[in-house]
Amino acid sequence: MNLIFLGPPGAGKGTIADLAKDALGIPHISTGQLFREQIKIGSPLGIRVEATLKAGNLVDDETTIAFVRERLARNDVARGYILDGFPRTIAQAEAMCVFSKPEAVINFSLTEEQILRRLEGRRVAPSTGKTYHILYNPPRVEGLDDETGEALLQRPDDRKEAILNRLEVYTRETRPLINHYTEKNLLLELDASPSPEEVLSRLLRLLKENGIH
Repeated sequence: MNLIFLGPPGAGKGTIADLAKDALGIPHISTGQLFREQIKIGSPLGIRVEATLKAGNLVDDETTIAFVRERLARNDVARGYILDGFPRTIAQAEAMCVFSKPEAVINFSLTEEQILRRLEGRRVAPSTGKTYHILYNPPRVEGLDDETGEALLQRPDDRKEAILNRLEVYTRETRPLINHYTEKNLLLELDASPSPEEVLSRLLRLLKENGIH
């Protein structure tokens, strides 16, 4: 089962993918996490990617495609995968067809107001990458990670200016993918506004109704 999760920043693709991977028995592959791993070790690629993300821009196609191609060549994707954050452009989608073909593309939908409320409240534990939200998923102690006790951070790309820039980039470069996958009869629409548990339930039902197992 090869799935792509598509949608604007803050739509909850990563959260639902983490829940769905256990329900479906396939790995969740996040390009964002792949990039952050490189940033954390301070590789030349990571440094370049970090500067791009801080500005709210997308990493170039060639770099992103290389990351994903390598990841999809690993043994744990034999039964399928959930791709979160890729493809983001038509060029990426066309390149992906060379080495892997999706069975369904799930389009998560949210309003701009909902996106801003979700992303501005997001906080991250720097050493583990665990994500919290000051309203929807707060830590036990305000501002501190539940596991390590370290101070939580707001990522630069979760500040309002960067969020608005990311939405502009998404509208310009990523939303054409909706038409692309609609033409290929692969697109399935999913309202991302309910709770994660409800969105997961609707996702599993949507896949079953469309014969995707």
